[in-house]
Amino acid sequence: MLISEELLRAYGAEQETLQRSHIIFREGDNPKYYYQVVKGRIKLNHYNDEGKELILAILDAGLSVCELLLFIDQTYPVNAVTFEECTLLKLPKSDFIKMLDEHPQISRDINKFLSERLYYKYIMLENNSSLRPVTRIKGMLDYHKSFREDQSKFSYEVPLTRQQIASITALRVETVVRTVKQLEKENYLKIINRKVYV
Repeated sequence: MLISEELLRAYGAEQETLQRSHIIFREGDNPKYYYQVVKGRIKLNHYNDEGKELILAILDAGLSVCELLLFIDQTYPVNAVTFEECTLLKLPKSDFIKMLDEHPQISRDINKFLSERLYYKYIMLENNSSLRPVTRIKGMLDYHKSFREDQSKFSYEVPLTRQQIASITALRVETVVRTVKQLEKENYLKIINRKVYV
């Protein structure tokens, strides 16, 4: 969901540049801002009872960060952490709500965006409940590619390591490596210079 930077700034958004591994917010914090990624990538993660990291989403430039929580009175269920140096626009919640009230088309666009994300989350849940690694990995790759306008075959370079794919799909790294090779043989994806394309 990309809201124009000019409009966000007109309502008081401030730009922040954050270093790699900076925690934007933690699980349990109260949502106070609308965040939009200008440059870089952010991961939304959670740690299970054994301390294992589960990556729930990777957000690239142009995407917003957990904006759905600005509409309900709940705390963040995840952490948001920068993957690399990252530039964000940060707009206070009250100014964000005012902007939506004054620009109903943006409000409708956000509703559509949230509906699409919810749809793909249902698909991800279904895929991650599968015992088949192929189903889990395909579902995760399709989910991440769904954020892109270009949906042609092999147009999306997956910005994740095999370890990160394992963290997202709750699989072992060895299983991910083996399954990715299998998917390459099936022409579902390509590997070029150790990068995965779907």
